[in-house]
Amino acid sequence: MVENGLREVANPSAIFLARPEKIAPGSIVTVAREGGRPLLVEIQGLVDPMRFGNPRRVAQGLDTTRLAMSLAVMNRHGGLSLQDHDVFVNVVGGLALRETASDLPMLLALASSLRDKPLPATLVAFGEVGLTGEVRPVAFGEERLREAAKQGFRQAIVPQDNLPRRPIEGLEIRGVSGLAAALAMAFDGLG
Repeated sequence: MVENGLREVANPSAIFLARPEKIAPGSIVTVAREGGRPLLVEIQGLVDPMRFGNPRRVAQGLDTTRLAMSLAVMNRHGGLSLQDHDVFVNVVGGLALRETASDLPMLLALASSLRDKPLPATLVAFGEVGLTGEVRPVAFGEERLREAAKQGFRQAIVPQDNLPRRPIEGLEIRGVSGLAAALAMAFDGLG
């Protein structure tokens, strides 16, 4: 909004992607669908050893119930147990994501924090993670990938069924069918 009315925001993703030059562990970018267009947002995860009582599960901008369910999936199918850790996740910029496409990047951010190993700054990820550990496709996959490439991202981890029919220039896209494969790809398979 300006003095004489509304003005178009040419690149709304830039508002949510003010990231530091050196990326810290526990941070990844995803491509969300907000309204009718793709929007790149950062998801941050923090895993800290539990100090007392029951472990805390706190989510800002993501569903807390989905977080708890995803942590069980990560334990059972990803080989990473967080039962003795407090877990915090945040969508940077105050957005509230309600779509399941944020499952995979949320778990990758938490694994990054747990391992104290940053993910590449040029990596983007999206995908729904099911209770059996499968990484399921989401709507508008190719549109999401084109937006990521347009914003300068060079690598993507996405559901196998979201791989585009034709390559997207400048973007190396890796398809995964399960959470264990996604974790291996994120921490061992990207060059």
